Amino acid sequence: MTAPAERQLAHESLETQLVTLMRRLRRMSAVLTREADDGLEASIYALLGAFLDVGDVRAGDLAYLFGLDKSTVSRQVARLESLGLVERVVDPKDKRARMIRITDEGRRRVLRLRTVHGQWLNAALDTWPAADVDRLSELLAQLNAALGAELTAHRAAATPRQAV
Repeated sequence: MTAPAERQLAHESLETQLVTLMRRLRRMSAVLTREADDGLEASIYALLGAFLDVGDVRAGDLAYLFGLDKSTVSRQVARLESLGLVERVVDPKDKRARMIRITDEGRRRVLRLRTVHGQWLNAALDTWPAADVDRLSELLAQLNAALGAELTAHRAAATPRQAV
C-alpha cells in the first residue's frame, strides 16, 4: 500500500473514532445535564457554553459555529433568554445590531455543569496516566485548531450566498 493510501486509511479510522466519541459525549452530556440541571437540555447547555467560551456573539455567527439554521439558534436563544441565562446587548461595532451575552446566572450554571462533566471524565480516565490525559488534551487542541482553520478557509472560499 502506498503512503497516501495508508494516510487515507488512517484518516478514515480517525473519523470513525471521532464519530464514536461525539456520539458518546453527546449521550453523556444529555444524561449528566439532566441529572445536574433539570431545567437545561444538553443542546441548550452546549449553546450556553459557547457564550462563555467566545463572549458576546451575534446569533448568525453562533449558527455558523454550530452548523445550525439561524431559526434554530433563534429559538434556543429565546429559551435561554426566558430562563435569564443570556441577554441581548447592543453590538458596539454596529449600534443597529444585537449580540447575545451570557448572564451571571448562565455563567454559574455552565460552570456547575462543566464541573459535573469534568468529574465524569475524571472517573472514566481514572486508570490513565496523567501524561496520557495531558497529551490527549494537547492533541485535541491541535485537532480543533486545524479543523477550525479549515472551516474558516472553507467559509472564506464559499460563494457569497453560501457564506450568509
